[in-house]
Amino acid sequence: MPRLQNALMLTDKGYKDLKKAIAACTLTNFSLMLPFGVMLQVIMELIKPLTGGELSWNRMWLLFGFGLVAAGIVFFCHKNDYRKTYVVSYMESENARTSLAEHIRKLPMSLFNSKDLTELTTNLMGDVHTTEHVLSHIVPQVIANCISITVICMMLALLDWRMALAAYITVPLAFFIIFASRKIYGKLHKKHVDSHLAASGQVQEYLEGIKVIRACNLDGEKFGALENALRAMKRLAIQMEFGTGVFVTGAQVVLQAGIGLTVFLGTTLITDGQIELIPLLVFFMIVVRIYGPILTELTLLPEFLYHRIAVNRMRNLMAVQPMTGEAETEIKQYDIKLNNVDFSYNPDGEQTIRDISISIPEDGITALVGPSGSGKSTVARLIARFWDVENGSITIGGVDIKTLDPEHLMSYMSFVFQDVILFNDSIYNNIAIGNAKATHEQVMEAARLARCDEFAEKLPGGYDTLLGENGATLSGGERQRLSIARALLKDAPIILLDEATASLDPENESLIQQAISTLIEGKTVIVIAHRLRTVVDADQIIVLEKGQLSEQGSHEELMKREGLYHRLFTIQQQSMGWSV
Repeated sequence: MPRLQNALMLTDKGYKDLKKAIAACTLTNFSLMLPFGVMLQVIMELIKPLTGGELSWNRMWLLFGFGLVAAGIVFFCHKNDYRKTYVVSYMESENARTSLAEHIRKLPMSLFNSKDLTELTTNLMGDVHTTEHVLSHIVPQVIANCISITVICMMLALLDWRMALAAYITVPLAFFIIFASRKIYGKLHKKHVDSHLAASGQVQEYLEGIKVIRACNLDGEKFGALENALRAMKRLAIQMEFGTGVFVTGAQVVLQAGIGLTVFLGTTLITDGQIELIPLLVFFMIVVRIYGPILTELTLLPEFLYHRIAVNRMRNLMAVQPMTGEAETEIKQYDIKLNNVDFSYNPDGEQTIRDISISIPEDGITALVGPSGSGKSTVARLIARFWDVENGSITIGGVDIKTLDPEHLMSYMSFVFQDVILFNDSIYNNIAIGNAKATHEQVMEAARLARCDEFAEKLPGGYDTLLGENGATLSGGERQRLSIARALLKDAPIILLDEATASLDPENESLIQQAISTLIEGKTVIVIAHRLRTVVDADQIIVLEKGQLSEQGSHEELMKREGLYHRLFTIQQQSMGWSV
C-alpha cells in the first residue's frame, strides 16, 4: 500500500480519487497562469509608446478575446477541481463513517465496557470529519501547489536560473520548518484531544444526570467538574494554537522572504545589466502570485499532522477483531446447554460466572433467579453471545454458538429488557424494527397483541407519532409494550425476558403479562426475575449465587429443599405485607 494511502487510511478507490484531485488542482494552478500571461502581454503592449513603439488596438482586442477564453478555461478547471476534490472527499468520508459504524456493530460488547461512548462518537464524527477536511482542503492543494511551483520555477529558469532559484529556495525551507516541528505538534494535539474527550464525557454525564443533580442539589459540585474540564480544554487549546502559530508564522516569514530575496537579486542584476526589464517584471509578478496559495496551505498544514492522531484512533478501532462465525448453519432444535462456563467482564478481575453447567429444555419456561449480582443477566447475555465465554461452551440445539455469526444467531432470538431502547422515530417504525420484511398488517397485529393500540390510538398522530429521544414521551409500561410488540413481530423461537415487568404499576403489569403470554407461546423462554411470585409456574427455576449454580428445579421442589430459593421467596412474601 502506498505511504500516502496508508497515512490517510484511504480505500483503493479513495486513493485513486485523491490522485485525480491532485491532478485537477495542479491543472487549476496552471490555468491561472493563462490570465497572468494575457495580462503580461497587455502590459508589454501598453508600454510600447514609452519605448518608441506604437500601440496596436487590434492586438489589444485580440488579447481581450484571449482573456475571455482564459477566464472560461479557469472556470471549467475550477469546476472540475471542485468535483474531483470536494465532492469526492465527502463521498469518501461517508464511506468511512459507514465502514466504522458497520465495524462497531459487529464488535463484542466487551469493547463498550472498555471504551467511553464519547470516544466512539468522536471516531465516527470528529475523526472522520478531520479526514474529510484534510482530503478536501489540504492534501490535494499542498501537493498540487508543490508540483506547480516547481514546474513554473523550472520554466522560469529558462529566463534566468538565479532569479528562479531565489524565488523557489524558500518553499522547501518553509515546509521543512513545519515538518521538523511535527513531534511538538503531536504532543500538543494529543493533549488537546484527550482534554476534548474528557470535556465531552463530562458534558454527557452532566446532561444525562441532570435530574439527579437537581434532586440532590449537586449542581455546584457536578458543574464544578464540568467547568474544570472545559477550562482544561480551553487552556490546552490555547497552548496548541500558540505552539502551532509560532512555527506556522515562522514558516510564512521564511516563505515570504523569497519575495524580498527575488527583488534584491533582481535589482542587483538589472543594475549590473545582467537581466532585461521585461523578464524582471515577469519574475516580480509571478513571485507574488505563487506564494499566495502556499501561505494559505501552511496555515492548514498542522491540521494534516493533527490528522495522524485521528487516523491512529480510527486504525486502532478497526483493528479490534469482530465476532465471526458461520451464517449458513441452521439450528433445528432450541434446547440450550451451558457446559462448565467461566466468564469475567474484566480479564484481570474476579470471575462473574464460575463453572456453570445448565440445561434449558426446548419449548418451556426457565427462570433465572438469585440475589443481585449473582450472574442472572450475564448468563442470558452469554447465551445471546453479547460476549464470548472464557472457558466451556454454550450450545443451542447441539450447535456451539461460538461457531455462529452473531447476526445469524440473533435471528433465532427475541429480547424484552427492563430498560427499553427506543429510537426518535414513529411508533410504527419502532415496532417494525423487529422484522424489516414484515407487512403493514403484521406490524399492526403485533401492536394489537402487545396492547399498544390502547395508547397509540389516543395520540394525535396515532402510530405515526414521533416518540422523541429514547421514547421520552411514553410511560415505562407503554415503552415495554412496544418492546414486546417488536419481539412478537420477530417471532423468534427463543425468548429472553430480563425483568420485563419489574418496575411497572399493577395495571400495566397485568397488560404486559397478557402480552407476554401471547409472545412466549410455544417458544423456548428464559425469564430473569427478582419478584419470585412471577415465576412460580415456570417449568424450571435455576437459582444462582455469586456466579455459581446453587439450585435448580420446580417451585415446589425448591421450596421443599428449604435452600436459598426458599429463603428468598419467604422474605419476599413477608415483605408484601409491609406497609407505611
